[in-house]
Amino acid sequence: MRTIQSNFRGTALLGGLLLAGLFACSPGYDVIISDGLVYDGNGGAPYVADIGISGGRIAAIGALEAEAETIIDANGLAVAPGFINMLSWATESLLIDGRGQGDIRQGVTLEVFGEGRSEGPLNEAMQADVDPRWAGEWATLDEYLEFMVEKGVSPNVASFVGATTVRVNVLGYEDRAPNADELERMRELVRQAMEDGALGLGSSLIYAPAFYAETEELIELAKVAGEYGGMYISHLRSEGNRLLESVDELIRIAREADIPAEIYHLKMAGSENWDKFDDVVARVEAAQAEGLGITANIYSYTAASTGLDAAMPPWVQEGGYGAWAQRLQDPEIRAQVLAEMTTPTDEWENLARMAGPEGVLLVGFDNPELRRYAGMNLAEVAAERGTTPAETAIDLVIEDGSRVQVVYFLMSAENVAKGIALPWVSFGSDAASMATEGEFLDRMTHPRAYGNFARVLGRYVREEQVITLEDAVRKLTKLPATHLGIAERGELREGYFADIAIFDPAEIQDHATYNDPHQYATGMVHVLVNGVPVLRDGEHTGALPGQVVRRARTGR
Repeated sequence: MRTIQSNFRGTALLGGLLLAGLFACSPGYDVIISDGLVYDGNGGAPYVADIGISGGRIAAIGALEAEAETIIDANGLAVAPGFINMLSWATESLLIDGRGQGDIRQGVTLEVFGEGRSEGPLNEAMQADVDPRWAGEWATLDEYLEFMVEKGVSPNVASFVGATTVRVNVLGYEDRAPNADELERMRELVRQAMEDGALGLGSSLIYAPAFYAETEELIELAKVAGEYGGMYISHLRSEGNRLLESVDELIRIAREADIPAEIYHLKMAGSENWDKFDDVVARVEAAQAEGLGITANIYSYTAASTGLDAAMPPWVQEGGYGAWAQRLQDPEIRAQVLAEMTTPTDEWENLARMAGPEGVLLVGFDNPELRRYAGMNLAEVAAERGTTPAETAIDLVIEDGSRVQVVYFLMSAENVAKGIALPWVSFGSDAASMATEGEFLDRMTHPRAYGNFARVLGRYVREEQVITLEDAVRKLTKLPATHLGIAERGELREGYFADIAIFDPAEIQDHATYNDPHQYATGMVHVLVNGVPVLRDGEHTGALPGQVVRRARTGR
């Protein structure tokens, strides 16, 4: 394993410099990364070079002969821009442990939040639901991001403003359309977030109360984000039976709001929908040919993870968890919900029915008494309890006091590989960045929390050769940075921020599994964020240099 030394660069290149007539003293650097195989993020062939870093930025790339406080020997290693996690749920995990080790140990240097829900703007009622450990610390999205960075985090952080959060701020959890005044208040909240540098507008349309929003409401909110050069990004209204119609909705929003749009975690959910891959690609690429900026991101697994709310009709969830749980205890309503959960429908997204009870893995409980079920599937728990799978799901939601986190096995391996190969697809974990210690061990999780990016490089690049390493680095770095409108990140270029991942392409590997998810990936050797080493020889340094990253464009 290559090491970091604290001294100055040797004189291996002195002869070449003398021959060039360069007798003056060369400038010093804070860090020099020496002799690495540079994958600069553009997708071209790699080249051997040194990288000099000063003041948190890349000062020079080439054959460098200079002093530096820190020398990183990258001989035999790949040197790439830091990876961008297009869909991160590290919103709370980074407040618990700012090191963000699950992702840092895979080379992630930017966490992007905001899949429908963002940490602001919050009204007083919403602030009351914030974890007591940091209650009252923020109200706006920008205040949240600044609080996180002031508290200390290893990766950089950025966020979309959530359409769900804006809706709840103005309408609560009601199933209705906003009136003209309410819609304008919602637009103003989006405007304020965009003024503060939000990346755009995010939605997540299978979940209540986002499910209640009509397309026209989303278009009006997206128009505001578009005025600031932002993006609309969405968990589609359906990834299953109405997938094609939902792609059409996203394209319509992009067209009418005049805004680029991205599909969160592109998938064809449920075996009956696996044959829709080519139709989805055709729709997206036709829109691209029309001039619309339609893109997508993906995670490298065949299972999704969310709550048991995705197994129940949205109408029963109106009003939030408390109202939902209370309704489920009404015998008449319970009977109606059970009937709808077990009846095929295209009206809402029933992930439990798509996966089947054996394909619903229970992983996250708030109630300690229920944690013995973690790692069991819904069919097994139902058999133990002597109730049907649908009844068991309802009972667990009531008993746990939460929506219960589960893993749904929904996708085909073939479609995942085909999605990874698409040139306009980047990557997101759709997970927190956790640690193999402390309170994170109180619950299981999806292995993507520890392995999503390493899995791309290990399985899909090295083992299956679905894409080249050059293209994988591009799709992990410059591609998402370009889509997000982020300046001076995503490439190894002079003047850019020194967010850098250094890894061994022959060794990088994910280890987390569905039954044993709390395992770090290996093969990532060094990681720098804003020029500061946060991972050294595969171990976290404890450094917390993360910054808030804001959209570069302030308008059209």
